[in-house]
Amino acid sequence: MPDRRYLPPRDEILDLMDRIYRYRMTTTSGGNLSIRDEDGNIWITPARIDKGGLRRDDVVCVRPDGAVEGTRTPSSELPFHKAIYAARPDVRGIVHAHPVALVAFSLCRKLPDTRLFRQARHVCGDVGFAPYALPGSEGLGANIAATFREGNNCVVLENHGVVTAGTSLQEAFERFETLEFVSKTLIKAGLLGSPRFLSDEQLEFGAAIDRSLPSGENHHSTTAEKELRHQLAEFVRRGYRQRLLTSTQGSFSARLDGEGFLMTPYRTDRSRIQPADLVAIRNGTAEPGKTPSRAAKLHAAIYKLHGDVGSIVNAFPVNATAFGVTGQTPDIRAIPESYIVLRGVERIPYGMQLDDVECFASRVSLETPVAAIENDAVLVLGGNILDAFDRLEVLEATSEALINSRALGGAVPMSAAVIDELELAFNMRRR
Repeated sequence: MPDRRYLPPRDEILDLMDRIYRYRMTTTSGGNLSIRDEDGNIWITPARIDKGGLRRDDVVCVRPDGAVEGTRTPSSELPFHKAIYAARPDVRGIVHAHPVALVAFSLCRKLPDTRLFRQARHVCGDVGFAPYALPGSEGLGANIAATFREGNNCVVLENHGVVTAGTSLQEAFERFETLEFVSKTLIKAGLLGSPRFLSDEQLEFGAAIDRSLPSGENHHSTTAEKELRHQLAEFVRRGYRQRLLTSTQGSFSARLDGEGFLMTPYRTDRSRIQPADLVAIRNGTAEPGKTPSRAAKLHAAIYKLHGDVGSIVNAFPVNATAFGVTGQTPDIRAIPESYIVLRGVERIPYGMQLDDVECFASRVSLETPVAAIENDAVLVLGGNILDAFDRLEVLEATSEALINSRALGGAVPMSAAVIDELELAFNMRRR
């Protein structure tokens, strides 16, 4: 995987547009991306081109004097890109697209509240709103730029979609993806009840806690560790492809031996994780030169208390987290596989994952391997990486089925007799 710091603008635009289209966050004809380089040139996607088949030579360069270089015509939305760059000298990358959840908010003239999750608030901040104007017009550019000038980095366009900006195109994409995740979760949560939001005190509390680890001694990987690194990196990337993690959210770890474990790094794009990116943690210290995910102390406490746990994942699947922001837990008695695989779901109050990791660790085990953390991730335990990942997928599939069943009258749980039969047949410990 090439180092993104050295990608030319054409290739960075191509890479991120491919990801946006592949994950159905825009349509064949919709959306545009741009980068402003150090010379003031604007590199932008072209007009009237298939976003699913975008090629390197399709990307257009617009010089500061207005001269256009390339074989295509710049996007019709170039005026608002230029207006944003003029209003915000710090902006170097812009994403505009039509993801379905954010479009739904734009149609209702509503804004997604990023206080739903601490990380979403950190990544996106407040969301602005730009009144409608003709697409491609100078008026639309003026409306959008005015909202960005107020300090917003994410702006919902009335009856249109969303625009996000950042100091790089990657940062703009992270905001775009995170805001769409929040929007999807809010819509799903609305089908379950009323979503709860974090207060200023809760947001400040999370930001104030030091969850970093000191650097340890020089680290030398054994053959077994190298194998584990490759397996864990592949499952992290798969988790992203399955939309169980986002580029900025989600932690995955696997036990090495004793209390030592490998873990995802902090603020590294989950879709691009490589074996060398993973952080080895031993005796409360991290591999030199690397910073692990902020959940490292929580994972360490769980491994220390439960010797049979081989892997842990904190994830953000939309449907499962929708239960977590409404104070509910999915009823795993709905489906035999769900009951057998998930076994039990523990509700964890917001904050325990931050300041009382030992208590958290005592409330989960391989007998109750799933925790729904209020306004945060779901946490899943497994005997190994595959076990944890399978359990995570089953949790999300079950949660989605339960939410969808609301439109049909609601799910009917299995009877006590069926539960007894399952526990006997699969040698499950009685709860």
